[in-house]
Amino acid sequence: MASITAAEVNKLRKHTGAGMMDCKKALVEAEGDFDKAIEILRKKGQKVAEKRGDRDANEGVIMAGTSGDFAAVITLNCETDFVAQNSEFVAVAQTILDKALAEKPASVKYLRGMKFNDELTISEKILEEIGKIGEKIDLSDYQTVSAENVIAYNHPGNKTATVVALNVKSDEADQAGKNVAMQIAAMAPAALDESSVSEEIKARELEIGREQALKEGKPEQIIDKIAQGKLQKYYKENTLLNQQYFVDNKLSVSQYLKSVNKDLTVTDFKRSSLV
Repeated sequence: MASITAAEVNKLRKHTGAGMMDCKKALVEAEGDFDKAIEILRKKGQKVAEKRGDRDANEGVIMAGTSGDFAAVITLNCETDFVAQNSEFVAVAQTILDKALAEKPASVKYLRGMKFNDELTISEKILEEIGKIGEKIDLSDYQTVSAENVIAYNHPGNKTATVVALNVKSDEADQAGKNVAMQIAAMAPAALDESSVSEEIKARELEIGREQALKEGKPEQIIDKIAQGKLQKYYKENTLLNQQYFVDNKLSVSQYLKSVNKDLTVTDFKRSSLV
């Protein structure tokens, strides 16, 4: 059996981030071969991933950022809040976000396949983290917007983040965009405006309005008018530009933006949340 020194164990620990005992066991199994020990630790991650594949990974971190006219938000899940608050786990999520902002992959599938560092893809890094931490970890979501002006907002705690696309670039628009990004985080709009609501949802809301009016015994001739009122209420509560602005509820978000700049509006947004 190869004699494993503390220096060799420490070198492997620094390289992989795995625990001291895991590194020692890997080096013993690899008979002192450093590269083989790394492979053993990675395979351990695969085994843990297979065992924990059916576990719920409902905790984690969500992070958003911008690069030029591009903004992205990523979700890295784990099983426990204890891991989600670990500085190394948060650093992995930050690196994944930085890679996404630099290379702008088209989907989460492509993001997973990108290089995390010179040796590992992002998927391989996640496997390494699974082996080290012993929990299911998953890069579950990646969303983007692009525009003349993009804003990212990370709510304290890394459980909710938003990105916003604006059609005007200025200091005033930047501040308005930050305010709207916080609005999105707090109010969770389902769509941008009426035109962004699917026909299926519109039909559902109209049907709910008709059923409620009939149950209340409203006259037949005003049933459709009541249903339309129900749909308008849905727009006001669930579409961003029609929502009441959370700082001044006398204004809609659209009216607030126009008070900053008559041409200013939101063209797209994304929101991710674990809450």
